[in-house]
Amino acid sequence: MPGSEPQYFEYIVVGCGGIGSAAVYWLSKSARQGVLGLEQFKLGHDNGGSQDHSRIIRLIYHDDCYTKLVRHTYTAFDEVEKESGIKLVYKCGGLEFARNDEPQGKHLLQQHAKSMDKQNIPYELLNGNEIRQRFPQFQTDSNVIGLYDKNSGLVDAAMANATHIQLARKHGATIRENCKVEKIEKDKDGVHALVYTNQGVFRCRRIIVTAGAWSNHVLGSVGIHIPLTVTQEQVTYLATPNMKEFTKDNFPVWLYHDPKWDLYGLPLHGNTGSKIGIDACDAVVTPETRTFEPDPIKEQICIKFFERYLPKAIGPTLYSKTCLYTIPPDRNFVVDSLSNKDLPQVIVCIGAGHAYKFTCLLGKILSEMAIDGKTQYPIDEFKIDRRTLTDANFKPNFHHRQYRKQTAKL
Repeated sequence: MPGSEPQYFEYIVVGCGGIGSAAVYWLSKSARQGVLGLEQFKLGHDNGGSQDHSRIIRLIYHDDCYTKLVRHTYTAFDEVEKESGIKLVYKCGGLEFARNDEPQGKHLLQQHAKSMDKQNIPYELLNGNEIRQRFPQFQTDSNVIGLYDKNSGLVDAAMANATHIQLARKHGATIRENCKVEKIEKDKDGVHALVYTNQGVFRCRRIIVTAGAWSNHVLGSVGIHIPLTVTQEQVTYLATPNMKEFTKDNFPVWLYHDPKWDLYGLPLHGNTGSKIGIDACDAVVTPETRTFEPDPIKEQICIKFFERYLPKAIGPTLYSKTCLYTIPPDRNFVVDSLSNKDLPQVIVCIGAGHAYKFTCLLGKILSEMAIDGKTQYPIDEFKIDRRTLTDANFKPNFHHRQYRKQTAKL
């Protein structure tokens, strides 16, 4: 009511998608009380980037700032699975591959191997014939080279989000749906923050902004702008007649490094369709201008890929589904407090369009930062004041082209 005192919560999380729902869970588990999660839409909505049946989880990564963390992602999800009794992670194996006669994709694959070697993460190096022998669904020839990790797999994204929220409520958290944050500001005491919403004003000691494509909408009210690009992405599900060959028992998650695109796919999960998508397809939008209409050209690129490498996955199109990526110029995470902006009350996390596999761990990291002021995990490379975010002349790099141009040997 107008003139009434703001309701107080120790911790407020803005945005309850993948990262935000995990942050609410870990906060409520540690603090036990005083946790509020705010979601501007209905829980489980499709407006952002955290839904759908499945997302890839993998140890294979291009940079050791991620390979330092990837093992911990499994541990975090495992704790949630044990507490909830719900299976979220399925280790069906993972394959990344490229062509020897296409140097850019090959060099990116080599960078993945290099970063895994630094962290002593085991993998298998396979040629195209060995890939086909192990997974006859792939039509790969001798010009193909791949990395295989038996511990890769998929996370049930929608199930994980819901599980985080329900466990958070069990631990005493309050969740408000359809509650849009209109602005945030530092309280006059200099210690707390005020959060203004369409459902009233709230006061807190720490506010965690995990608002994805709407991050700058929230942060702009305190004069913070992160150079982010929002893109509309999509995945397509095809009704393969060869379903048994593409189940989690028989088929891995996969990524293919083309000179222009990175394509990816997952086994059947949540429906009967073989799933394929293009990573960071450069369709720049805003949350207000995005559409929910799939791009038929991108659909055809995916089908053509299946025709070349996975012909048994082809069938009638079940549907294509869109989502949003929110990408910093270097395509690395942002995980930092705004202490250097004289706003220690505010903590920010941006997932850069590849964070779902890390969501549970990022939620834990954010809870540690909010409660303890620091985290046990290595996140120094994700600071908000790094050069790639502060240099206006830095050229955005969403496809790791710096690694595609490197030369190395496998």
